Amino acid sequence: MSVLEIADINVVYPPSLDLGPQLTDEQLAHSIESTMRRHHGGPVWLFAYGSLIWRPECSAVERRRARVHGYHRGLYLWSQEHRGTPEFPGLVFGLDRGGSCSGFAYRLPEDQLECSLVALWKREMPYPSYRPHWLNCRLEDGTKVQALGFVLERHLPSYAGNLPDNLLSLVLASASGRSGTTRDYVEQTIAALRSHAMPDRNLEARIKRCHSTLI
Repeated sequence: MSVLEIADINVVYPPSLDLGPQLTDEQLAHSIESTMRRHHGGPVWLFAYGSLIWRPECSAVERRRARVHGYHRGLYLWSQEHRGTPEFPGLVFGLDRGGSCSGFAYRLPEDQLECSLVALWKREMPYPSYRPHWLNCRLEDGTKVQALGFVLERHLPSYAGNLPDNLLSLVLASASGRSGTTRDYVEQTIAALRSHAMPDRNLEARIKRCHSTLI
């Protein structure tokens, strides 16, 4: 663990994390089955709020702008593989309780549902950092649907929470994993939201503050 100084404030980074073992194929299958038992029937929708917007995991029959209430998007999840390493963890987005969140709702194809869900679980749930949850989602035309989302498990070590700007600045400057840097991940998400006329102004303001801290 290192103590680094940014803007005359001592920040402890990287954190000491033990995420435990990855989920087995059997555990992933059990999680999918348990989640689908809670589905009320009808089309299966998926709510995308981060990289699933600009890098979908599976095909969709329909894609609609949407919003969920009761959860908001935040850089609250440590990443030791895709956007960071165990030595210098990065951050990725998760849904945390409170507020609301704009994004896209994807209607998954019924004839490819099983393979789509397996692909999603392998991408989102290698560790049990998220809890699959059926969200109350409102499409852009006002239609209400039940949409699958992956919400944060606050009690696990992978939960970073709302970090102070100086620590977030350090992560943005340092963290890079096999899928790229945390900074690129955030900027791609911001750009995707803006391109679809649903900018996350709070996120944009925060990243601008962090950029100023690094200068």
